[in-house]
Parts: sequence; C-alpha cells; structure tokens
Amino acid sequence: MDAVFDPGNFRNEIIWKRKAGRGETNKAAVRFGVAADVVLFYARSPQSPFNRQHRPSNPDYILSKFTHAESDGRVYRLDNLTSPSPRPNLVYEYKGHFPPPNGWAVSRERMEEMDAQGRLHIPDDPGKRIQRKRYLDELAGETVDSLWDDIPPLNSQAAERLGYPTQKPEALLERIISASSNEGDIVLDPFCGCGTAAVAAQKLGRRWIGIDITHLAITLIKTRLKDSFGLVAGKDYEVKGEPVSVPDAQTLAATDPWQFQWWALGLVGARPTEQKKGADKGIDGRLYFHDEAGAQTKQVILSVKAGHPSAPHVRDLRGVVEREGAAIGVLITMQEPTSQMRAAAAAAGFYDSPWGGSYARLQILPVGRLLAGERIDCPNVEGMDRTFKKAPKAKPKGAEHPALPLGE
Repeated sequence: MDAVFDPGNFRNEIIWKRKAGRGETNKAAVRFGVAADVVLFYARSPQSPFNRQHRPSNPDYILSKFTHAESDGRVYRLDNLTSPSPRPNLVYEYKGHFPPPNGWAVSRERMEEMDAQGRLHIPDDPGKRIQRKRYLDELAGETVDSLWDDIPPLNSQAAERLGYPTQKPEALLERIISASSNEGDIVLDPFCGCGTAAVAAQKLGRRWIGIDITHLAITLIKTRLKDSFGLVAGKDYEVKGEPVSVPDAQTLAATDPWQFQWWALGLVGARPTEQKKGADKGIDGRLYFHDEAGAQTKQVILSVKAGHPSAPHVRDLRGVVEREGAAIGVLITMQEPTSQMRAAAAAAGFYDSPWGGSYARLQILPVGRLLAGERIDCPNVEGMDRTFKKAPKAKPKGAEHPALPLGE
C-alpha cells in the first residue's frame, strides 16, 4: 500500500470490531482471541475527499443532555458560548451580559442572528451566562472515529447473507465508500468476491468496477445485481473476460477446466457442489425446485464435461440421478451429442410433474446452445434457479448513475 499510494497518503488504521471477544478457549492458548479486522485507509493525494461519518447517538447521552423543550415540544440542550482562546473581536457586552474571560465563541453579528432565530438562552440574571440551544432534531449523531464497533458481522440469518465465505456487511462498505468518495465517483474493488462493494456503490450513486479471478464469483455478482436492482449484464453493465462464443469457451476449457465448469454452471444459474478440486461423486452442480404443494424439494443434478463426452458419460449421469433420487439430470458438454448419447438419454424416460408436463429425465445441453439462450427443460415454477440465495431488493440512497464494467 505504501508503494502504491505513498506513505504520506496514509490516513488511518481503522479497527472494525466484528464480534465480541470470547478469548481462546483452549487451555493451551498462547494469544488473545481475535475479534477485529484492520482496515487501512490510504488516499490518492492530499486533495482526495473525506466525508465525515456519523452514527446514532448513545440513548443515555440523549436522555442526560437533552433535557429542555420549547413550547412546541422541540427538544434541545444548552451549550456554552465561551471562546477557547482570547480574541479581541469576541469580547463584547450583549443585552446586559458581560463576556467570559476569553470572549464569546461567536461574533456580535452571529450572536444577533442566533438571537433572532431563537437559538439563545438568555437568563434574566445578568450574572449568568448566555448559552446556545442545540436541538435534538438537528443532531447528526456521534462522529465516527477509527474504532468501528457498531457494524455487526453477517450472522447465519442475515437477509443479505449469500453464503459466500468472505462476505462483508453492506453497512461496512457503505461507510467506506461514503467517507472516501462522492456521488458519481468511480469505486474500484479489485477482489470483489460476491460483489458487496459494487452493490454498496450502486446504492450510493457511485459508478463502479469490480474484478475477480473466478467465474463462480462473477456469476454470483450478476445474480445479486439482478436481485437487488434489476440490473442485467450486457444491458445495464458490461462483463469483460467471460466467454461469449464457442471458441472462447473452448479456450477456457483447455486452459482451466475448473473455471470452465464454474462458468458453464453459471449459464444455468447453478452453484458448484465442490468449490475445491476433489471427488464430487459425479455431481458438479445442483438446482432445486418445487412443483407440488407440501412435497419434498426436487433437484436437478448437473454434470459438466469439458472434453469429449460419450454415451458412457450419459449412463453414468443416469446412475447418479437414480442414486440421488433427483428429478432431472443435465449433462453440459463442449460438443454436440452423438447419436449414441441421445439414445442413452432417451432411454432414461421422463419426469412427470404433478402440475402437468413431462420433461426428459436426462438432458444434454452443449455450450453453443446455452450461449444461444437454450435452458434446462423443467417445471417453470417459483423456486427454480434459486441455487444462489436471493439478495434483498436495494433502494438507491443517492442519485442513480450508470454502472461500469464488472469482470476481468
């Protein structure tokens, strides 16, 4: 960070307390429990913006300080009008009240203006000091400092939780973006994961660029932007680096079969069953749906083949579908299926939905047809394609601005 921004542009080390410290419970522990993350705040230059942030005031503070009320019920507290340092122009008599030793905190013109606005408390006793009124409804809140202990982490029941292992609360990214940028500015997140920074930037009226190395993350972000704002890739923002043609897909399959698998599953809205390389028991991804009231969740098993598929691959998928009790099995391939593969798929028969309609129990979808818009043939009911948890709708907090490219 020093090399990128220069040590002179370092501004703060911020401590985000993300959980209550429970300490190390192991008797052999040799350190304190970790309850916080460190946020390093650098600026591009001394002229980079900084917008002071506030959080709700402590209720005990409000109850103890705001003890006065106007006739219309407007609550206020009294605050002194003493200057912190002597200044000749602040030393003047006002309505029979002599100034404090250092003078008043405001000029005579400002004093008269506050008086006309009813913002002064002027005692009848000239020996008592004039005080200013500070109204509760004008209180911005406590100023946020470098200890952030008011933003909780995402718990397992949080509405915005999507299941991504490193997901951060939107409130955390909103504070960071609000403090260090203005509406219309560009926010860059070069390790965007599940897209919290992009979502926060969109909500706050900033433009944004997000970068991630995995197609799994990009698919999740696209789904999140659609759920939160109704944004559609290719229409409302651009995705750079994803395959858009069969040759592109072939290149990805040849260079990184795992990334190809995650990308291919993303075309149908499925999440991989294994995010790490390892045994998957013949299952690369799953989708779920309900087509019968009160019935068990139905599942679609997906298998992805980046190489040259054959009829045995179809028969293997049939065995997995029967073993798992799945409704439908889908084989995503790089090439068009052979006649033997089509025959093996047809031999598996159909899934009959209680809501009507028969669907091939085994389906083969080449990448070329997926890129052309073809999708899995299955009951089109509520709950389909909800492998990714649905992100809550978001309401922009500032003026809307066009999104910038998301992707590699």
